[in-house]
Amino acid sequence: MLVRFEGADLGYGGRPVLAGLTLGVERGERVALLGKSGAGKSTLLGAIRARLAADRVATALVPQDHALVPPLSVFHNIYMGRLDRRSTLRNLATLLRPFAGDVAEIAPLAGRLGLGDHLWQKVEALSGGQRQRTAVGRALHAGGAVLLADEPVSALDERQSVDVLGLLTERFETSIVALHDVDLARATATRLIGIAAGRIVFDGRAEAVPRSEIEALYG
Repeated sequence: MLVRFEGADLGYGGRPVLAGLTLGVERGERVALLGKSGAGKSTLLGAIRARLAADRVATALVPQDHALVPPLSVFHNIYMGRLDRRSTLRNLATLLRPFAGDVAEIAPLAGRLGLGDHLWQKVEALSGGQRQRTAVGRALHAGGAVLLADEPVSALDERQSVDVLGLLTERFETSIVALHDVDLARATATRLIGIAAGRIVFDGRAEAVPRSEIEALYG
């Protein structure tokens, strides 16, 4: 078992958002979290991230707010996926003049995300969709066993969303992703978890969860 909660109360400042949660995720699963805004998807992702960090599981993150550094370029923001694996001196040197090897590794990745022509552009000058793809690029560059992503394609069109989620699925053995697009979740996940009013209302194989239950989730 990769991560498990047994009757856990998850929330902030002593106020549970998800109460009495019992949930487990196995390695190799592709989990999609569904539910309205404020249902608790982000809270669950945060709790899973904390557990995996405590267990020293290599995890890549695509947060909902992107967590980019606006004055820096697309290259430098993607490079930050491996910032903790480099020395401080190496990182400072890269800030001034990137090493050819890093550019050779990051440039093709940026190209696959449709950012090849924006590699040296400051993130603050990008569109919302380009920023989102930069955050995805940082996670792809970071790598690891597990991906945690909070609405990683919300600013992308349908074709871009399919392509980006395909890249993420290809790169990570296990993924837990909050999505707003039900059809996309069905197409890319092996397991769907529906959250409403601070509790799990369904949890099953993607092909087995009735559409009526998903529609009720958003009703």
